Amino acid sequence: MRSIFFLAIAMMVMGLAFWAYRENYRTQDALNEMERVQGNIANLREQLVVLRAEWAYLNRPERLRELVQLNADKLNLKPITSTQFVDTAKIDYPPPPVKYPPRRPENFVPPTEGAITDADPTPSEQESSQ
Repeated sequence: MRSIFFLAIAMMVMGLAFWAYRENYRTQDALNEMERVQGNIANLREQLVVLRAEWAYLNRPERLRELVQLNADKLNLKPITSTQFVDTAKIDYPPPPVKYPPRRPENFVPPTEGAITDADPTPSEQESSQ
């Protein structure tokens, strides 16, 4: 009986050792993957810094002014004047949305004269009769 007990304990220890071995390598793989992703993030941040610097360089006012002067005829550009600006009071803004739509009066009767009913012919029926 003792030998079976010791054998079961030995098998359990070996099983736990195998499990711990596999978990150790899974953890190392996860850490390596995390380091790789962090390296990719660092590279992308460096690229972003370079792209922002290039964007700032290309959008220098002096350079843009030269490009405008070189291509003004092709682009049909004209200088901005003060007459192109309008006072905000002259702008026709849309009315604000209605918070609560108006209700029908209690004595409301819908119009019947000129209203379309089911007895009226459809447009396709009107075309076929002509």
